[in-house]
Amino acid sequence: MKMHETFIKPMHPEGRKFVAIFAAITLVLFMVWDVLGWAGLGLTIWCYYFFRDPERVTPERPDLIISPADGMVSLIEPAVPPSELGLPDTPLTRVSVFMSVFNCHINRAPVAGRVQAVAYRPGKFLNASLDKASADNERNGVVIEMADGRLLPVVQIAGLVARRIVCFVDKEATLKRGERFGLIRFGSRLDVYLPDGVQPQVRVGQTMIAGETVIAELSAVKGPAK
Repeated sequence: MKMHETFIKPMHPEGRKFVAIFAAITLVLFMVWDVLGWAGLGLTIWCYYFFRDPERVTPERPDLIISPADGMVSLIEPAVPPSELGLPDTPLTRVSVFMSVFNCHINRAPVAGRVQAVAYRPGKFLNASLDKASADNERNGVVIEMADGRLLPVVQIAGLVARRIVCFVDKEATLKRGERFGLIRFGSRLDVYLPDGVQPQVRVGQTMIAGETVIAELSAVKGPAK
């Protein structure tokens, strides 16, 4: 593998205008003072890096739920999915993946299926690592109906710095597992609500890779207590 293929990743088109803005400001800063210019160059490189869009190798097993985001598992707890998704008022296991400003921010479908609903709700911009961010922050929810009829909600949540949630899919769209469905600028969180009885196979503090890290197995359903 060539060095440039390892360190230089493709950039998502969503980031082009931001890199252009950073680059233009950097040129102005160089004309004012070299030190400011070099600082601007560093920020321009960071902006490019933020919008990187590397290829991922998604596991082929159809019963796997894959992480929708790069980052760290910040919460695993029972929670009721957002009301705007129109789902039953029943707590499900929620796995939250927190993305810092240094993580890749391309969001990928955790399962394959048909998009049953897409629902956006404006809100606050609290630190996305906080539990109450799921209820209070700006968010966009996508409900995916799998081949067996089960539903899997995945919710994009804006953070303290993030001010823009982007969703690439509409209702009735068909998604492949690991397919890109959105992104969030800059620093945020993804919540995945596991189907009833499905147990997470990750822990709080674990590092996740979007489109690759397994969150849970659909076939590993917890049976009734004896």
